[in-house]
Amino acid sequence: MIVTVTPNPSLDRTILVGGLVRGAVHRATQVRLDPGGKGVNVSRALAAADRPTVALLPSGGAEGARLAELLAPEAVPVVEVPIGMPTRSNVAVVEADGTTSKFNEPGPELTPAEVAVLETRAGELAGRADWLVSSGSLPSGCPEDLHARLVRVGHGAGARVAVDASGPALAAACEAGPDLIKPNLAELAELSGRALARLGEVLGVAREIRAAGVAGVLVSLGEDGALLVDGTGAWHAAGPATAVLSTVGAGDATLAGFLRAGGSGPEALRVAVAYGTAAVGLAGSRMPAPEDLRTEEVRVHEVDESLSLSGAAA
Repeated sequence: MIVTVTPNPSLDRTILVGGLVRGAVHRATQVRLDPGGKGVNVSRALAAADRPTVALLPSGGAEGARLAELLAPEAVPVVEVPIGMPTRSNVAVVEADGTTSKFNEPGPELTPAEVAVLETRAGELAGRADWLVSSGSLPSGCPEDLHARLVRVGHGAGARVAVDASGPALAAACEAGPDLIKPNLAELAELSGRALARLGEVLGVAREIRAAGVAGVLVSLGEDGALLVDGTGAWHAAGPATAVLSTVGAGDATLAGFLRAGGSGPEALRVAVAYGTAAVGLAGSRMPAPEDLRTEEVRVHEVDESLSLSGAAA
């Protein structure tokens, strides 16, 4: 089983428009409402592939109840930690060419007691899990090292732990020695404090992170695919060209595919990129199902360190 912990889940409303013009009135061509939050999305993708999963999340108000209702048809088991403030709502505006503008609320403020219950429930669930996935932003009231604390909770329960976070929360989590981190290119650049324009530079940072105690580093690179550095070696994979409908949740789908395929090595990377590629071809934050994948079209090879990255980050 794979347990996901999402400290700051959301209701995600996706609005499709022809083009976004600041200050103008826009007519939506389509609107979707999906359960959201990075760990929630990982569980959604795993459930679509009939992989046992549980989504652990704080839940408050009518929004929290609606989030659980939306997950029920997707067969995602939910463990809710009741909180006093309502779950947040996010909006993504997607243009016809796939350009996505996201408007994320900060989320509710959790009390120390609510955070403590979240950690306790994570440990209880991790005792029955292969992986504990701790991911996403931290709402107000959460300690900056919450992901790091969940790494220790997961390890103490005997589970492997993956972290998908950013900024100081990711830096703190790395110090706790997770089994896997999954930053995107911008998050890795922020973590390293340097510009990353070529694949070789990403490889160098990933190796430094491994040397500091993180077992595996999976970096999503947008249209350039993904890079993996773990105990099996260093690998780069790129998927087929795909018309982009939405980038929301693509990184979460990538992580779900990687864990579904075993959580290490080049074949897991192949599946991860197939999932991420499929996700950008789906509207809103819909997660791919196995029938959406084109795994055989994903190319996995050794790292070409001279490759310039289209999404180069500073």
